[in-house]
Amino acid sequence: MAQFLPITLDEVKRLGWDEVDIVLVTGDAYVDHPSFGTAVIGRTLEAEGYRVAIIPQPNWRDDLRDFRKFGRPRLFFGVNSGVMDSMVNHYTAARRLRHDDAYTPGGLSGFRPDRATYVYTRILKQLYPDTPVVIAGIEASMRRLAHYDYWDDKLFPSILADTPADLLNYGMGERTTLKIAHLLNQGKGIEACHALPQVAYITSNTSISSDSSISSITSSINPTIELHSYEECLRSKRFEAENYHIIEQESNKIVCATLVQRHGDRLVVVNPPEPPMTTEEIDASFDLPYTRLPHPKYKKRGTVPAYEMIKNSVNIHRGCFGGCSFCTISAHQGKQIASRSEKSILKEVKVLTEREDFNGVITDLGGPSANMYRMSGINKKLCKKCPRYSCIQPSICKNLQSDHRPLVDLYKKVSATSGIKHVYIGSGIRCDLFTHDNHGWDYFRHVVLHHVSGRLKVAPEHTSDHVLKLMRKPSFSLFLQTKAQFDTICRQAGLRYQLIPYFISSHPGCQLRDMADLAVEMKRLGYRLEQIQDFTPTPMTLSTEMYYTGINPDTMQPVYVARRPDEKKAQNLMFFYYKKECQAAIRQALHNHHLDSYIPKMGLKSYKV
Repeated sequence: MAQFLPITLDEVKRLGWDEVDIVLVTGDAYVDHPSFGTAVIGRTLEAEGYRVAIIPQPNWRDDLRDFRKFGRPRLFFGVNSGVMDSMVNHYTAARRLRHDDAYTPGGLSGFRPDRATYVYTRILKQLYPDTPVVIAGIEASMRRLAHYDYWDDKLFPSILADTPADLLNYGMGERTTLKIAHLLNQGKGIEACHALPQVAYITSNTSISSDSSISSITSSINPTIELHSYEECLRSKRFEAENYHIIEQESNKIVCATLVQRHGDRLVVVNPPEPPMTTEEIDASFDLPYTRLPHPKYKKRGTVPAYEMIKNSVNIHRGCFGGCSFCTISAHQGKQIASRSEKSILKEVKVLTEREDFNGVITDLGGPSANMYRMSGINKKLCKKCPRYSCIQPSICKNLQSDHRPLVDLYKKVSATSGIKHVYIGSGIRCDLFTHDNHGWDYFRHVVLHHVSGRLKVAPEHTSDHVLKLMRKPSFSLFLQTKAQFDTICRQAGLRYQLIPYFISSHPGCQLRDMADLAVEMKRLGYRLEQIQDFTPTPMTLSTEMYYTGINPDTMQPVYVARRPDEKKAQNLMFFYYKKECQAAIRQALHNHHLDSYIPKMGLKSYKV
């Protein structure tokens, strides 16, 4: 039976260790499951013979005993804020403090600090100044260069300039983490890691040509691009927009440039990423001996809500080539799809069925997008330097192999596994991938008939085509086409299922009129919306750059942005046209914006002064 990685000194002693090689510090509770990054990195290092201990959710307010309990690791500390960015975890789009935390036992808040990666790194360097600290995870990854911070409403420098971290490992970091461990294990200094792919570091030598570590990774294959400096971006939002356009284009390529950005008298260097994982590599990651459970230390504190959500789900791939403006998946996991083999997936399904508490229902068999399994470029050479943000927007790339039949075959094999009663698809389905040639609509029919529990969620995001264009989403007409297909399938099969749309308010480019149009369209279709969100800017997305700069980096043209709290609140109110308690405020907002003609269209009583 698999053992948990140690999180207490007693566990380390029981293992007979006299020291720990690597200590991982995280803002999440320790859940030993392949959906939790700290467990993945820990198990990957363990498989190579390293002694790994974890400090989950350390107390940063007391005498720092949590940070001291394992002493100085032989090789390095690895730090992450958790599966989520700590600021997104803590605050709503209105910057109000959340009162729960899905990654903490009992769902309680207050067990991690704001900007957890920053706080943990500073503490570790204060306690162990000579021990390397490597930062990773979504919080560090999306802040590797200068970026807009919504919560302080200002442009921040690279996290490497704001913390004493020695190295940053961005993206999905198994392979790079192993290379870092191997180099340090050979007795080499942290500077030896500067030549590794998928790392970023900061150097006091701002002469690009004379810095040996930069020169060693600069070639005709991976040239160096110098971005506008942090100080230049502080002075000019246009420079920040220009930077983002370059950063995104390079991150979309398989073979891309080294990016450098000056911060005062120092230089942040971001090396190109590792190539996409092979099926064998991603299988190896998922096949590690996870217990698939929260650490038993948490039993008295209650369940970990995020674990409860995914414990009966199976992830079948990484990456997403959808390219949505507001999403960080492709920036972190990559645009290329890394798919597991059927053998690995079925092996995990069998492990699920052998659990005593498994009820026979797989809640999700999917990935970042449900229907991108085993999809990739036909001619891989064309993909290597392709800067497109999406393989399906504004149209499906002719070089994309997007056959849905392997996915249907996988669904059937999982459903036929002994002990499986139902297989549901909880991941978002990309309807803009559907064509008759790639059997997309056949796939959709199969999902509706066999893998829906009564409600299927899709994400049109908006009804306004000009807003959708800025979101890099298809026209709303596709949702109407999808709904027509859904309704026909259900009618013919005698099913009373619901198609549930997901929408965002206050996205850059969206004005109150656009939200009023959305409300009228929802009334026409008979929807009372539940799946809604007010846009929250997060680092390293196109939408966030538009929000901060007021410029579309793709075109360098100005974009309207609803920034004031009253503007954002008015837009969000339009979702609730059907609620009596909201109608007075909706009428007032429409009247204030000279949009009184929408009042009767929403079925509201006329505005009275």
